[in-house]
Amino acid sequence: MDDILVVGSIALDSVKTPEGESVDALGGSAVYFSLSARNFTPVSLVGVVGADFPEAHRKMLTGRGVDISGLKTAAGKTFRWVGKFGKDLDKAKTLDTQLNVFETFKPELGAAHRKASVLFLANIDPDLQWEVLAQMQKPRVVACDTMNFWIGLKLPALKELLSRVDVLFVNEEEAQKLAHTTNNVRAAHALAAMGPRVVVLKKGEHGTLLCAGGKVFPFPAFPVKTVKDPTGAGDTFAGGFMGSLAASGADVKDLGALKRAVAFGSVMASFNVSEFSTRRMETLSRAEVDERFAEYRELLALPDAAVPA
Repeated sequence: MDDILVVGSIALDSVKTPEGESVDALGGSAVYFSLSARNFTPVSLVGVVGADFPEAHRKMLTGRGVDISGLKTAAGKTFRWVGKFGKDLDKAKTLDTQLNVFETFKPELGAAHRKASVLFLANIDPDLQWEVLAQMQKPRVVACDTMNFWIGLKLPALKELLSRVDVLFVNEEEAQKLAHTTNNVRAAHALAAMGPRVVVLKKGEHGTLLCAGGKVFPFPAFPVKTVKDPTGAGDTFAGGFMGSLAASGADVKDLGALKRAVAFGSVMASFNVSEFSTRRMETLSRAEVDERFAEYRELLALPDAAVPA
């Protein structure tokens, strides 16, 4: 079993969806990832918050087994995001972004963090992702996420980073923008050609494409009756994926382990969207995860061909 280090944002989010709203609720890429991955393997979080960050959130993360020794407190306010989801729950409309202390965030890793076996570089400036990677000793697996903002602003740095990572997480819109194609299969292959041995192309409620070993494998999303808040679903998916992969100790060439990781990622995201903010992830048990994983496997099972050739 490998341990994971995640470097990313910690935020206080205000979100409105057709199902309701939450105000100044816990969020951020590193938080969603950690609360998901901790169900599989030890996770350490590196990030920054302001003096206004509630102590209750620290206690919750620690109580769920997340190592927050790398969580720094800076003078000022915590990163805040305000967003709204309409009927199309795959796309959020950003109403306000206040970077606050996150604007000057410079990740500094402690000795223990540098030795982590698995590194997840959450959605932050590619230059910062590079700085983190440079501080690591010899991680067995390096994974990263990105977004349209960085694709447009720092494409050369991002492409250089992709040549050094093993796993890339990207959504449909980002993949098409990076690969200059509207075909997801071609986009996945094009991104893999940039360096990552594994590309995970997320399509929200329409599932996931896994590109590995020169092939593309489609996976459906786990069916959810009611989606209350899609915020953090992608990071939660990544946490489940990387948590499963790290816990197994498998190589990124192991297609079986990668397929299992996608399934766990889908399961974790399905729990996350069922409540606002991190509420569901805070109470989730491994037994519940395994039960839903079994349901997901059942959904994917196909009978032998009954139609004559």
